[in-house]
Amino acid sequence: MKRVVIVRHAKAVPYGYEDDFDRDLRDRGKNDAKLVSSELQKRNIKPDVMISSSAKRALKTARIFAENLDFSKRNITEKEEIYYGLTTSEFVEMINELPQDAETAFFFGHNPGFYYFVSNLLKNFGGDMPTCSTVGIDFDVDSWKEVESRSGNMAFQIIPKMFKI
Repeated sequence: MKRVVIVRHAKAVPYGYEDDFDRDLRDRGKNDAKLVSSELQKRNIKPDVMISSSAKRALKTARIFAENLDFSKRNITEKEEIYYGLTTSEFVEMINELPQDAETAFFFGHNPGFYYFVSNLLKNFGGDMPTCSTVGIDFDVDSWKEVESRSGNMAFQIIPKMFKI
């Protein structure tokens, strides 16, 4: 089995779009990322690979997750193309190229793309992807090269709202 964990970046400051790439996380976003990644840690869900958009808010979210999941921040791979947009088939190609010894790969990025990736990787998805939404998708395959659209099963979806009263 191979598992992809798709994480939409946490809540960011609302600069607008003049300097969208460098938008930072709000305090709420930092706290949400700590909450969600701590829950993953409790569930013993650990990354073998972390790939992030190089946009500031996604990368900071990835670093918070890395810290809570005992993953070296230096080993986070930055992919600018995640920020600029990928089709689902391009995203699947990225998955197909993952190291075969990895079992769990985390991806950090943005909507609407990440919502579409979740919708298109799962057999069915009727949910939403609010900020810091984290979806685990299991594929009943031995090799990343076998991962295809609409073949995944949802293992979990964790959103910050689950921890708030």
